[in-house]
Amino acid sequence: MRILCLLSLFTTIECNPFEDFNHWINTYQIGFESESHFYNTLHKWIDNDNYINTVNAEGRSYTLGHNQFSGMDSYDFQNYVHNTNLTISPKHIQETNNTILPESVDWRLNNAVTPVKDQGQCGSCWAFSTTGSLEGIYAIQSGELVSFSEQQLVDCDNLRNGGKDHGCNGGLMDNAFAWINENNGLCSEESYPYISSDGQTEKCQTLCDNLPYSQIQSWVDVDSSDQALMSAVAMQPVSVAIEADQKDFQLYKSGVLTSECGTTLDHGVLVIGYGSEGKDRIEGKDRIEGKDRIEDYYLVKNSWGTSWGDEGYIKLGRGPTYNDGQGQCGILLQASYPVL
Repeated sequence: MRILCLLSLFTTIECNPFEDFNHWINTYQIGFESESHFYNTLHKWIDNDNYINTVNAEGRSYTLGHNQFSGMDSYDFQNYVHNTNLTISPKHIQETNNTILPESVDWRLNNAVTPVKDQGQCGSCWAFSTTGSLEGIYAIQSGELVSFSEQQLVDCDNLRNGGKDHGCNGGLMDNAFAWINENNGLCSEESYPYISSDGQTEKCQTLCDNLPYSQIQSWVDVDSSDQALMSAVAMQPVSVAIEADQKDFQLYKSGVLTSECGTTLDHGVLVIGYGSEGKDRIEGKDRIEGKDRIEDYYLVKNSWGTSWGDEGYIKLGRGPTYNDGQGQCGILLQASYPVL
């Protein structure tokens, strides 16, 4: 009876002004536990749809759009993000490079970034950020782009196995770097695939072989400045922590996110480049086309699949004006990268 009821509701949706909602349901395979759950989600989706249209009509430096989180209100989304329980620790190494930097960097162009992945309902963002930076430096040094195993970190780098992280309940990239060092490397995604998208942590497996030369020898905690982070990113992809629980981040689609997004770090991601939007170089001069300003940004790879953001990526505003120099969404506060 419940299935028949929901089917009749979907049929009604197809014949009324909420066709976009029905399309969203089908696109993201949204399921409902009850009729009240259906209407509750519909209400939240409509609120988000109105918000998306309002923001996009303002001509900001970024646009919003629907994704898998469109049926969540701010409370729901904050609970989803905060379940990652990202731990923050003090820095033990700092590095600042004052050399002249490239105007832009995008490590995808150098075959040093694997396709966007999806952590699912597991609070394992720290593991995806860790493998992303390891994949980057491994590709740069070996010439081979390999996807490393987040599941090995989720299952094995935890308190009961001598690690410091907490599987689907959160962790820290520096802790994971240390575990990979002690484990003499990490297995590939192919040999130890990710299965925790439903939030479950499995027993640590020991049958896979660590990839040769994947042992992390040390890691660098980057100084909290744009110069230092850009210097690090010019060398390799860099793991960072950010605050990701705000509505504009939730519904981000394209452009440079310049809205308020806080510095309460709750999500691990990967910086794979930086650059500027709205800029063309002509005879050594800047020309702005279709915009009244130039926006500097960091190019960030997320782990929420390609249906979120700009095919899984986001551009976060770059410069000293963000959060009193702490960076947009706190991006400058907890940056680090591994050394092989």
